[in-house]
Amino acid sequence: MRVLIKGAGDLASGIAYVLRKHGHEIIMTDLQVPLAVRRMVSFSRAIYEKEVQIEGVTAVFVCSYAQAKEVLAKGEIAVFVDEKAAIRTAYQPDVVIDAIMAKKNTGTSISDAPIVIGIGPGFCAEKDCHFVIETMRGHSLGNVIAQGSALPNTGIPGEVGGFTRERLLQASADGIMEPLVQIGDIVEKGDIVAKTGGVPVYAKMAGIVRGMLQYGVKVTCGLKIGDIDARKVKAYCYTFSDKSLCIGEGVQHALQLASQ
Repeated sequence: MRVLIKGAGDLASGIAYVLRKHGHEIIMTDLQVPLAVRRMVSFSRAIYEKEVQIEGVTAVFVCSYAQAKEVLAKGEIAVFVDEKAAIRTAYQPDVVIDAIMAKKNTGTSISDAPIVIGIGPGFCAEKDCHFVIETMRGHSLGNVIAQGSALPNTGIPGEVGGFTRERLLQASADGIMEPLVQIGDIVEKGDIVAKTGGVPVYAKMAGIVRGMLQYGVKVTCGLKIGDIDARKVKAYCYTFSDKSLCIGEGVQHALQLASQ
């Protein structure tokens, strides 16, 4: 199928990875300055690195549909800067997936494609889209919802390595993002890991830096800028999460249901 994925962060990229492995053709769209924290497993990185490869799948930044067709013909993923996903008109996808993770519907319509899928809270199946995929960690993660909505956003990050809120790094002030550590670095509780607007950001726990915004991004106070993992497994910084892959398999299951 021809698939258009809105968003190219870590969850969207996990979905793209699974669907590409199942043989689908994929275009992804994102912001001019991506805000994906888990950059090493986000195809949005192609926007500022031109081309990236994650777990054997390549994504290439393109500026036109003609360029996209060349990329797609090679079995690679095409990534656009296209906040409104306007490429949909030229591409005419079989499937539109809203994986922006805005916790609300920012403009996706059930009429956007023959199959429209909303990822996580903010979508209602049969109203906004044909299917919703559950993103809450737990027994129902990855479930395909054909009627109704996903579980509501609790505002509490899912538990990883026994920690929830502590693992998040948030901007201390409005301004420019200045990382002081790299993804894959080990940090201790209380370490200064970044500055935002010149104000230090402190680690709230010990662990490995699994995610960190790139230098130079304009941020607002409280914005998520990084992620610490208590498990300290370096491979987890560079491979898709179990969560994103589970959600990706949920999307693939929805496509199978739609084609029956």
